[in-house]
Amino acid sequence: MIPVGAVLTKTGLPTTSSRPRYALQNDFANLFDPAIAEGELEAAVKSWQDNNLSASARARLSVAGRTGNATDGRVLVTFPNGEARNLIAGPSSVISKAVVEVFANKFLKEPAVLWLSTSDAKVTFVDNVIAKAIGLEIEADKNLPDLILADLGTPNPLLIFVEVVASDGPISERRKNALYELSDRAGFDRKHIAFVTAYKDRQVQPFRKTVPELAWGSFAWFMSEPNNLIYLNDSEKKISEF
Repeated sequence: MIPVGAVLTKTGLPTTSSRPRYALQNDFANLFDPAIAEGELEAAVKSWQDNNLSASARARLSVAGRTGNATDGRVLVTFPNGEARNLIAGPSSVISKAVVEVFANKFLKEPAVLWLSTSDAKVTFVDNVIAKAIGLEIEADKNLPDLILADLGTPNPLLIFVEVVASDGPISERRKNALYELSDRAGFDRKHIAFVTAYKDRQVQPFRKTVPELAWGSFAWFMSEPNNLIYLNDSEKKISEF
C-alpha cells in the first residue's frame, strides 16, 4: 500500500511508539466516499490507477520515498568513506548517526562501516567489499546487530558490533554469544572483537532499564558524553593494576 501511494507513514515518530503510524493518502481515501456517484467513481478509480499503478508512477513514488526532502524528518548519516544514507526519523536513527559520525572517529584509527540496519529496512547499508576483504560474510538475519564497524588501522582488523538502544535491546550475554558465532565462522580471533551498546544519555530510562543486562567485557557509549566509554571489566585485575 505504501509503494503505490495509497498509504503514508507518519514521519518523526519513534519506531517503538504506540501512536498511530499509518494513514490513507487523501486521493485514495476519497475513493471510499459514499456520496460519489457510480459513474464518477469509475472515472476517479481509473484516474488514481493511472497516477499510481503504472510503471512510471511506481518508479516516481519509489524514488520520492527513498530521497525524501528537507522537511520529511529523515536523518542523514555520512559514512567514513563519504557515502551517505537517509534513515527513518526516530531516536534510534539519531543514535546510529552519532555512532557512525562521532564514536567511530573518536575511538577507531581507520573506521569503516560494514553494516547498518534500521527498523524500516533490515539492510540500510552493507559494504561487502571491505567485509569480504577481511573475511567476514554478512548475510541479513535476526542475529545481526544494528551496526558492524571495523577498524582497519590496526595490524589485525578489529570488528565492533554495536547495538543501538532507544528503548530496549542491549549487548547482553546472549547477544554477545550469538555475535561471536558470526565472527567465529569468519575465522576472527575473539581478542579482535569488541561489543558496544550505544545510548543517548546515562540519565534516561533506556539505560537504567537495560544496564543490568549489559554483557561483561562489553562497552557502553553515550551521545551526551562522546569522549567517554564505560567498560564492564571481566578480568581479575585489581583496581591498582589498571
